[in-house]
Amino acid sequence: MLQKLFKTKNISKKQINTKEHNNGQNVNIYIRNWDTNKRDRKQLNIFERKVYRRILGPIYDNVKENWRILTNEEIYAIVKKPTIIETMRLNRLRWFGHVQRMEENKIPKRVFYMNL
Repeated sequence: MLQKLFKTKNISKKQINTKEHNNGQNVNIYIRNWDTNKRDRKQLNIFERKVYRRILGPIYDNVKENWRILTNEEIYAIVKKPTIIETMRLNRLRWFGHVQRMEENKIPKRVFYMNL
């Protein structure tokens, strides 16, 4: 399903920096509670950069007079958004704060503090 979405040419470069384009957020919703290890985080970052490279396309290097793909630093400078890993961490912190403010009798708070 996601392969079709990322192969579409309907996503413009302008949409990456606006709230109009939230496909990265949609992906994050699916993996929000995923307990990630170092390898998972690396794979997610690679996947995210591949998607941005596909959307942004190659650039022409005037010095070497040829086309090249964007470097990771160039991608992050253009996109100006937190990575998917950073977004996942922020969502976890947001959820933790939400649970902390809940009343003691609420099920999520009781489950959160449950001893296994």
